[in-house]
Amino acid sequence: METGGFRIRFPAMALGGLALLAALWAGLLRMGWTWPVLRPTLPAAHGPLMIGAFLGTVIAVERAVALRRGWTFVGPVLTGLGGLALIAGLPQPVGPVLITLGSVGLVAVFGLILRLETATYTAVMALAALLWLVGNGLWLAGWPLAHVVYWWGGFLVLTIAGERLELGRILRHSRTVQGMFLASVGLLLVGLLVLLAAYDLGVRIFAVGTVALALWLLRCDVARYTVRKSGLTRFIAVCLLTGYGWLALSGLLALVYGGVTAGFLYDAVLHTLYVGFVMAMIFGHAPIIFPAVMGREIPFSTRFYLHLLLLEFSLLLRVAGDLTFWLAARQWGGLLNAAAILLFLFNTVLALKPNSIHR
Repeated sequence: METGGFRIRFPAMALGGLALLAALWAGLLRMGWTWPVLRPTLPAAHGPLMIGAFLGTVIAVERAVALRRGWTFVGPVLTGLGGLALIAGLPQPVGPVLITLGSVGLVAVFGLILRLETATYTAVMALAALLWLVGNGLWLAGWPLAHVVYWWGGFLVLTIAGERLELGRILRHSRTVQGMFLASVGLLLVGLLVLLAAYDLGVRIFAVGTVALALWLLRCDVARYTVRKSGLTRFIAVCLLTGYGWLALSGLLALVYGGVTAGFLYDAVLHTLYVGFVMAMIFGHAPIIFPAVMGREIPFSTRFYLHLLLLEFSLLLRVAGDLTFWLAARQWGGLLNAAAILLFLFNTVLALKPNSIHR
């Protein structure tokens, strides 16, 4: 029997989905597509909606469902409501406060997880949650988003890296290999701290850590073996490996261009990370996470490669436009990025088995 708290996952995920759609619209407005603005504050809310109200909510719901404790759902509800406040254009700081409180909830959740299982991967994911909280605190305090987005990026990168480290336990990594992983994480953290005082230098140190972590994942993650399998296993591996490539490219671009805070090059640095890496991870893990969270089975379909291919092509077009200052390529690449995400949602819903329920 499900508890009332456990059922909260449905409205929380619905709020997260609404935040995703609003974030896509806001992002396209920021790129210059002259569509209805709906709310004057919406374009500026693109990043917070995508990272805090969508990704933060989804990650927090996933953890809450795994723990099955009512209080753990408070965080994702707060972040979902924070996204709703941003969409509605409520006065500041309603949205930021709600999302920040939601990230406090995720830190508390990982405090419980660490008590239940103390391991390197749980510590890395707990650290990731802490980075999200600090980033939200900086956002709430009025720091420029160009600083804040790296803390949010650290949250997502370390969350995914921690999950991959957990799943890679079967490989029994040596102490040297684990040490290389932790050194990469350390560089990333040093970069985040330094950029608060010296933005350009901090970004470049963060970039070195990002590249090092991407190379570690490409070399040591189990995906390099499972890509030889078939069906869903191969699809997941392809998503992961392409995502790691985008993560490495994001780090290289940040290393080359340093402390850019706006414009084409800034767009390339951020979206190779947030679209190329993070969305590829979502595409790959959705067929596993969605059934666990929503209770419906998603059988694998070769259609899934369509949204992945569209994501890859569109991001290549967008980044090419960014690096050559070709506005049309950047805009169409961004539009097709959004189309790839919508196609992913469509294909996922289409693959649902209506009569299958997971408990």
